[in-house]
Amino acid sequence: MKTLITLISFALVCLSCQAQTDQSRELVGGPCEGCEAVFEYGDERLAPVDTLIDFHEPGPKLKVTGTVYENDGQTPAEDVVLYIYHTNQEGIYPTRGDEKGWARRHGYIRGWVKTDSTGEYAFYTLKPGTYPSRSAPAHIHITVLEPDGKYYWLHSYLFANDPLLSKSDRETNSGRGGGKRILDLNEKNGILVGTRDIILGKNIPGYE
Repeated sequence: MKTLITLISFALVCLSCQAQTDQSRELVGGPCEGCEAVFEYGDERLAPVDTLIDFHEPGPKLKVTGTVYENDGQTPAEDVVLYIYHTNQEGIYPTRGDEKGWARRHGYIRGWVKTDSTGEYAFYTLKPGTYPSRSAPAHIHITVLEPDGKYYWLHSYLFANDPLLSKSDRETNSGRGGGKRILDLNEKNGILVGTRDIILGKNIPGYE
């Protein structure tokens, strides 16, 4: 009987902890299909720098870096998780068939970084290809998760030399999260390097 009571108590504690975790998650800034993928890093210990799985494959190597700031635009923001994913060189989100969760839609070219006390982040990957239809410029999706559980999407990373950039793309160069979403790429040691700073809550509707 004591064992049964202990098991029941443990289960209730686990359910309580899960409920608290779920309640701490707050989607802001409007609907976002797939933003919950930002939580799918599981038990992985995140770092400010990540190398995506495609980096050592053939293609233009890319490094994206920047600093995440608090809402004041000046104070470096610590423990902010950025989730990014993009297409392969053929412009598709590749899967192997054993993916779970949002990886079934986003593919396996994805990763997470978590800022340290400097607010800085960086990820290495390949510059993505455009969709086969060439209906949109090449881009990298990004979702932000703040330490207090707020999460939201930002306008995708774009590339300044992309002929598919539209007038609308250029007009929203400083959109959700502030900073310049259209990256000017400079080659350093065989790697294209672009910088984008992010301000938490900047231009995010309903953000408090």
